[in-house]
Amino acid sequence: MTRIPFDPDAIRALAAVLTETGLSEIEIADKDSRIRVARAGNVPAGSTVSVAPAAASTASATAAQSASASADPDASHPGAVTSPMVGVAYLSPEPGAPAFITVGQTVTAGQTLLLIEAMKTFNQIKAPKSGTISRILVQNSAPVEYGEVLMIVE
Repeated sequence: MTRIPFDPDAIRALAAVLTETGLSEIEIADKDSRIRVARAGNVPAGSTVSVAPAAASTASATAAQSASASADPDASHPGAVTSPMVGVAYLSPEPGAPAFITVGQTVTAGQTLLLIEAMKTFNQIKAPKSGTISRILVQNSAPVEYGEVLMIVE
C-alpha cells in the first residue's frame, strides 16, 4: 500500500478559507494530485479530507456538475454565465461603489460583470458575449460554487 503525500498546513489553510467564506467545500489541484476539503452540517471544518488522482476527481466532479445542471433550469440557458471557481462574488469593485452591471444593462463581450474572490485573489468574470443582462442570480458578497449560474446575458 502506498501512502499519498499531503501537506497538513495546506489542508489547515483550506479549512480556514471554508470558515472565512462560509463555503461547504474547496478543492485545489496540482499536476496529478488534488486536495479537497469539505464540511457538512455541524461537522467541524476540514474534517473530511480526500486526496485522489486527478482522473478520479475529475470524473466525480463532472458527474456532480451534470446532476446540478439538470436540477437548475438556468444552467441550460444559452446566455448563462457560470462561476469558473469556488469563492465569494462581488458585484462592485469596492464597497460603496456602483455595481459593474445592472439588470437591463447592455454589455459587450469581455466586459467585467463581477469579481470572485478566491484565496485572497480577486478574479474578474467577464461577459462571454454581447447582450443585455436579463437576470442577476447572485447576491453581493455571497459565496458561489464552481458551475453555479451567476447571471443570464440575453
